Amino acid sequence: MDRLTQDPRWRDLTLIVIDFEGLTPTGRPAEPIEVAALALRPEGDRLVEVGRFDSLIRPPADVPVTEMDTRQTGITAQMLAGQAQAGEVMARLDANLTAQPYRLVAHHASTEAGMIARQAEHCPVLAATSLLDTVRLARAVLPWLGSYRLDNLLGHYGIPKPADRHRAMPDVEVTAKVLGRLLTEGCAAGRWRTLLELDAAAGLQPKRLAMVPEAEQSALF
Repeated sequence: MDRLTQDPRWRDLTLIVIDFEGLTPTGRPAEPIEVAALALRPEGDRLVEVGRFDSLIRPPADVPVTEMDTRQTGITAQMLAGQAQAGEVMARLDANLTAQPYRLVAHHASTEAGMIARQAEHCPVLAATSLLDTVRLARAVLPWLGSYRLDNLLGHYGIPKPADRHRAMPDVEVTAKVLGRLLTEGCAAGRWRTLLELDAAAGLQPKRLAMVPEAEQSALF
């Protein structure tokens, strides 16, 4: 990561590795039931943890936790019953983001970007923050790999799969490890030397949800 460390914009950055677990009700957007975030700062050729956040999230009453959801994540309806709803949780997370500039980092980052965009009024800092996608980084560094699922990348790098894979914080922790490996290999191969080049290779802009025009809102409501 030596080449990146020469870029003052990279040295000033805080990376927020983020992951949601969610429910996927038919005919409507995914609803988050857990979020985790790990804050990392560049320190020499390493990324050093400077903070973390995780919370379960109570979904809307009309979005049930199915048996399939519980098999996937281990999260039950009972675990969520007493939790805060998404807006409150996302506002708490956002309140921790007081040391800009940031980049959000996620695996298949467009999924996280969509979750954040739907909560933008509660987390304005998160909702305005650009993202780096570890899938795009992996495609740049490992073009021959074939599959860029997180489990495949863990296997490639010999990173042990956590026992509670598909819970938000364990997934964030292993994504951070994959991120470190990809950044190091990409720098060594000359694929990026600056934050600008990293953004060009793997960056995503925040999602903006389409607003319903005021006249149309009046007609609908």
